[in-house]
Amino acid sequence: MSANREYKNSLFTTLFADADELLSLYGALSENPLPSDTIVEIATLDAVLFTKRRNDIAFVVGGKIVVLLEHQSTISDNIPLRLLVYAARTYEKLVDKKSVYKKNLVKIPKPEFIVLYNGIEPFPDEKTLRLSDAYYEMPGRSSVRGGLLELEVRVLNINRGRNEHIVKQCETLDGYVEFVHKVRENEKSGMDLLAAITNAVKGCIDDGILKEFLERHSSEVINMLTMEWDDDLEKSVIREEGREEGIEEGIVKGIEKGIEKGVDKGVDISAEIISLLVKRVPIEEIAACFKVSEDKVKTLQIALSQIPA
Repeated sequence: MSANREYKNSLFTTLFADADELLSLYGALSENPLPSDTIVEIATLDAVLFTKRRNDIAFVVGGKIVVLLEHQSTISDNIPLRLLVYAARTYEKLVDKKSVYKKNLVKIPKPEFIVLYNGIEPFPDEKTLRLSDAYYEMPGRSSVRGGLLELEVRVLNINRGRNEHIVKQCETLDGYVEFVHKVRENEKSGMDLLAAITNAVKGCIDDGILKEFLERHSSEVINMLTMEWDDDLEKSVIREEGREEGIEEGIVKGIEKGIEKGVDKGVDISAEIISLLVKRVPIEEIAACFKVSEDKVKTLQIALSQIPA
């Protein structure tokens, strides 16, 4: 178990760092076990989705490139967008740059994106997230047809008792699920995190769960799981989202009352326009869509810029 200066492996990625383990895991997830001699090529990228704690694994198997995430926190609707960036960089790594300029079609592995959710918030057994849900719709305009970029992410709940027909097909995944469950049960009983993890390690060894792995790496596992996750970036994003929502709500109310600086009392502007401004939609597009002058939209943009950070 080696450490990289830029990130720390999670227990999940450490357990499935081996090609044989990935083959077993993918066989369970796809519910179609592959032959034991199937070649698995690990293609995980460094510091793309996370820089402190790694929970992503990418590998090529059976003509597919599979990007797999383990997710304990709240599922973000932006995962498809993040995985789009990940996929682009992965293909850049796999494909010879010169080959894309050749006449003949360059064949590439078909992508598959899977998130394994084991957080504490309620979540369905399975859910599909789509990149197209992030596209903003211009009111009054027909939907774009053709040329639509799509990316689908299959999210599976692997908490204990969920999707057992999948989890039970992979011994290591089943053991991981049981280990996480033991840690959480220990915390519920009043143990602090360190005691909860330490007790879970001992309990799993006694019960034959991940026994060989935990006997070899018990101290690393305890250190790994008790290490504080540096979530400053995530927190800053949450704060920024809250600020933008506050901007929208505040300006709408200000316009309605006619008191927002730079906005005349009689201006009739909708919350939809404000939302599009916050999302940096071009002024001319907004004006054309709502059939208002660009000056009116610019006036609102000025008011938006005067809101303190």
